[in-house]
Amino acid sequence: MGKRKSRAKPPPKKRMDKLDTVFCCPFCNHGSSVECRIDMKNLIGEAACRICQESFSTTVTALTEPIDIYSEWIDECERVNNLDDDTA
Repeated sequence: MGKRKSRAKPPPKKRMDKLDTVFCCPFCNHGSSVECRIDMKNLIGEAACRICQESFSTTVTALTEPIDIYSEWIDECERVNNLDDDTA
C-alpha cells in the first residue's frame, strides 16, 4: 500500500502596509502636523494642522482613507493657486 498524497499548504497572504494618517502641512511645511480624521457616521473627513490651525473637510465614502483626504486638500490648494495665477 502506498502513502496518501498530502496537499500543499497555500502560500501565506501578503499583509498590506498601513497607510499614514499624519502628513506635512501645505501651509506651514511643518512635518507630521496634519492629522486626518474620518467620521463615517456623518460621512465627513477632516484634515487639520495642529501648528497653524488650517483645516480642510470633505465628504467621504466607505472606501476613503486618510491619504485620500490629504490628497484632495493638496489638489484643492493647487486648483485655487492656479485660479489666482490665471486672474493675475
